[in-house]
Amino acid sequence: MTSSTLSATELIVWRTMLRAQALISRRLQADLLDRHGLALGSYEVLMHLGEAPAGRLRMNDLADRVLLSRSGLTRLVDRLQREGLVVRQSCTSDARGLYAVLTAAGRARLEAATPTYRQGVRDYVLSRLDEPDLRALGTILDKLADEEIPA
Repeated sequence: MTSSTLSATELIVWRTMLRAQALISRRLQADLLDRHGLALGSYEVLMHLGEAPAGRLRMNDLADRVLLSRSGLTRLVDRLQREGLVVRQSCTSDARGLYAVLTAAGRARLEAATPTYRQGVRDYVLSRLDEPDLRALGTILDKLADEEIPA
């Protein structure tokens, strides 16, 4: 078998991983939209800003954290800004740089939505895994998230 060929088992595992990720994301999104009118991507932006010092991050750093393209993040922050959840601030050390900053309304929305998000994570993922499963999954995900590509 060449390195570009996948075995039946490998293909099943790959497709199952994609299906699980999509299903979990759809369920979290549905819960957040239904209860808070907040899309999953919007929640993730607010969450990262809420965890950042002074509730602000450079747009480039925020894009890396939420795994969006720069243009995708710009559109998302535009929507959040129209809703009054985020504002943009210029970077004093770099005239081209911008910060996304969580507003008081954004922090309130984040605080309201966080229990729903956490309950979804528990219901859709954590409650289905025992301690050995959780440790094994953590090890596997660490390997997959390693940014060094093996030779």
